[in-house]
Amino acid sequence: MIVPSSNLTMETELPRMLRAREEAEPGDRFVFHSARARMQHVTPEQLLAMNQQATRAAAELADGRPDVVATACLVAIMAQGPGYHCTAEDDITGALRAEGCSAPVVSSAGALLSGIAALSARKVAILTPYMKPLTKAVADYIEDAGIEVVDAVSLEVPDNLAVARLDPADLREHHRKLDLARADALVLSACVQMPSLPAIQPVEDEVGIPVLSAATATAFRILTELGLPPRVPGVGRLLSGVEEPAA
Repeated sequence: MIVPSSNLTMETELPRMLRAREEAEPGDRFVFHSARARMQHVTPEQLLAMNQQATRAAAELADGRPDVVATACLVAIMAQGPGYHCTAEDDITGALRAEGCSAPVVSSAGALLSGIAALSARKVAILTPYMKPLTKAVADYIEDAGIEVVDAVSLEVPDNLAVARLDPADLREHHRKLDLARADALVLSACVQMPSLPAIQPVEDEVGIPVLSAATATAFRILTELGLPPRVPGVGRLLSGVEEPAA
């Protein structure tokens, strides 16, 4: 996985989900490795600079011959404009192929769209840690993919390390600021740095609609790309075994 240098969350939440899957599916075994790209503050300038480091990080990962590579900074990709996840995935794929690595590539930005589609959701509400302009960029990106964002809440935390220190238990209150009356699904954390995993299932149980995050969507895509059923217990309907719709 390629992560921002200040990300402390994906290297916690994703392995936790894979370990839970190992316990549920004893035949599965996963190993996890990452490369870092410099980014300290969630600003347009640092996000762009981080994207420019992705091919270098991919080449480093290629040496380990992974079975799948994920690039995990949702807003860095979405801030570049609608559809940019396709460009980012193609660039990383090219860097891997140049090093003789045939692994498929997943982006958290593309994975979130895939996860929403897998749930057959057409209208979503989102919760982000970003400043409002970046939340709008994320909402616009999602809407460009044909999914209506019916409501959004920004926690407005610009420092990426401060985002990692947010308490996921607080999401069980923050989501109540959203109007979910028209939503088919709730994106509880539209950010790979904002911790949310312990809150996904409790909030889903409360609101009665599917709840997902950038992290659970990334796990969904990783398992799908590996040809494995997308099942991880206790982290929401997306990872309960739903199959991704045919394109």
